[in-house]
Amino acid sequence: MSYLLLKSCEAIVTCDDEGQIYKDCDLLIKDNQIKKIAENIDVSDLAESVEIIDATGHFIYPGLVNTHHHFFQCFVRNNAHLDWTKYSVIEWLDLIYPIFARLDEECFYHSSIVAMAELIKHGCTTAFDHQYNFPRHAGKNIVDRQFEAAELLGMRFHAGRGGNSLPKSEGSTIPDEMLETTDEFIKDCERLIDTYHDANQFSMRQVAIAPCQPVNSYKETFVESIKLARDKNVLLHTHLGEGESEVIKERTGMRTVDWCEDIGFLGRDVWLAHCWELNAAEIDKLAATQTGVSHCPEPVYLVGAEVTPIAEMASKGVRVSLGVDGAASNDNSNLMHCIHSSYMLQALVADHHEFVVPQPKEFLNFATKGGADCLGRSDIGMLKVGMAADLFAININKLEYVGARHDPASLIAKLGIGTSVDLTIINGKIVWRHGELIGLDEAKLVSQASAHVERVIYN
Repeated sequence: MSYLLLKSCEAIVTCDDEGQIYKDCDLLIKDNQIKKIAENIDVSDLAESVEIIDATGHFIYPGLVNTHHHFFQCFVRNNAHLDWTKYSVIEWLDLIYPIFARLDEECFYHSSIVAMAELIKHGCTTAFDHQYNFPRHAGKNIVDRQFEAAELLGMRFHAGRGGNSLPKSEGSTIPDEMLETTDEFIKDCERLIDTYHDANQFSMRQVAIAPCQPVNSYKETFVESIKLARDKNVLLHTHLGEGESEVIKERTGMRTVDWCEDIGFLGRDVWLAHCWELNAAEIDKLAATQTGVSHCPEPVYLVGAEVTPIAEMASKGVRVSLGVDGAASNDNSNLMHCIHSSYMLQALVADHHEFVVPQPKEFLNFATKGGADCLGRSDIGMLKVGMAADLFAININKLEYVGARHDPASLIAKLGIGTSVDLTIINGKIVWRHGELIGLDEAKLVSQASAHVERVIYN
């Protein structure tokens, strides 16, 4: 057994159902679990050694939970010639997908390290990646390599095995090099679940079945995904409500939410990415079926025709979480900054709808316990005795926080924190502290990843 004591925390923001905040308290971790939160915890009678961290002047928060990302896109960011603003969506997809199709297994591994490291540096402790890009030459071990990368970094990782089955000749936007048949997609989903999925408490590895999106797959791909997911008791995920509804209606006679309902792709075991084009009736349907939403706020600046109606969703009881999305539409992997962006976007459009913008602290809840809920986790997302020891700390004894100490729960949503946190702990282990990834040579990781970018993207 091992113990870790965070001593004299200025504030511990629990994100529990009561919104409790402890002031000037200690937090004791035993192995991978929170053991006690109280004033002046006495550890002198413990037989085991205790590592003590002086947390004076620090705000402590639950680890953030990222519910939508595309790690591989980190290799294609900050490229002026790929700027969304120069093209229509279809033109842009025709430009970017052939680049995605060049990636190989090593690119997927190293881009996963890049994305997860950035997430960790900004307080994220659990990440879901929607890996839908399987170029034929890259093989079928891409998600396996992502689990390898997560283990290296100590990240709690949920893998979304995505895929696309509809040819471009039949209306999709996917190059043939990135297509799979429904059968090979489902077989690999089953292999990954059997190999990696761990449903136990404090699990570090889980798998979700995540066909990329209805516009790029045959109906049978979704139907077979539902069958397998409910047979294996794993979650389902896809992109939805990001401009495709009229296309789906033209093909099927139904908008996308109704199409998903018709085939059974809604429910407590489903969460959907984006959803910015949903109407009131469709939002009601998500609430009634307990379907979750991963709101990705920063892509809205670039590609969203309208701001996702999070205020309406929250008021109607839709399960809301936050996602970073991929670098194709958000060039960073900073979920903490998404808390600020989501709050500011809702404030921007507050006068245009009847629903009250949630309080700033609620956006932190979306990124913590809301994310845990969408990923089907009851052991993360809050700081309580018995919960997983996933947390991050911010030293607020800095000039940028002067005048902002009185409301720790609203701090992140209101200020917008772009810099790295001071400490990240995942499953009871320190993975980021004082600007270092513990036990790793960051310069070496940078060099390795950069070499593959140069080899594949720029050659």
